[in-house]
Amino acid sequence: MSGELIALTGATGFIGRHLLRSLSAEGYRVRVLLRRPVEVPAGASGAVVGDLSRPMNMSAALAGVDAIVHSAGLAHAMSGTPEDDYRSSNIEATRRLAEAAARARVGRFVFLSSIRAQTGISAPGIVTETDPPRPTDAYGRSKLAAEQALADIGIDWVALRPVLVYGGGVKGNMAALLRLARTPYPLPLASLTGRRSLISMENLSAAIVTVLRHQGSLGRSFIAAEPEAPRLPDMIAALRSGLGRGPGLVPCPASLFGLACRLTGRQEVFERLSSDLVARSDGLSALGWSPKLTSSEGLAALARSETAL
Repeated sequence: MSGELIALTGATGFIGRHLLRSLSAEGYRVRVLLRRPVEVPAGASGAVVGDLSRPMNMSAALAGVDAIVHSAGLAHAMSGTPEDDYRSSNIEATRRLAEAAARARVGRFVFLSSIRAQTGISAPGIVTETDPPRPTDAYGRSKLAAEQALADIGIDWVALRPVLVYGGGVKGNMAALLRLARTPYPLPLASLTGRRSLISMENLSAAIVTVLRHQGSLGRSFIAAEPEAPRLPDMIAALRSGLGRGPGLVPCPASLFGLACRLTGRQEVFERLSSDLVARSDGLSALGWSPKLTSSEGLAALARSETAL
């Protein structure tokens, strides 16, 4: 596959920036599809500007393209984005891009979906690809509907459902956790037992390369998660290890911590920190994907890289 041309959407976002670098490093030529005129990101072999929600003519953008990696879309937000916005950005834009790809005879369409297409913010037991998908919010439903649209178009498609993604420049919950780890104070989190699956950008990029290189059609969804599922105290310890420090964790009853979260309007934060979301990547492993870093190694590397900035 080396030297083949990949069309990448979302190249200016957190995941897309990493993918542009990693795909280029793997020897792919990468043409970025941008929503508005901006400076072409470093590492791109070319760029085309257009609106994915209204692709009037994508033939030039997809000319000669061997595969598409579609990472653009409206991200999950706890504040509650209107369902129509998710429908436009995550379902319709994906469907129209895939239809254009089918007309252009693009070889493979790789869609960055989400574990939220499979389950809610927590789940009993281990989530696997054989479980019926049960999204619990508009974001998850939009990702699942986009996957279903791909299946109906008749293109060779694959969807990756990553769990919480982390890497340099990360935002949201992981950025908040990193800020917490940087504080000099002991943290009363040692008693929290909820386990959460993670995936680093290095490991997610490797998963994308795995499905790009796979010979033969795929036409299915894969969970993307590292084998470990650390507890929150384990995550803090790994981050602080990357900072050259000890864990600095002290016990506190989970009920007391939960009460503090409820009183400060952070009930969902408590649910995320105290409950389980453990997922298994059986399908990717069967294709030969093997994570480059453990979760502990990846979190320590994240802390070191962000400190160096």
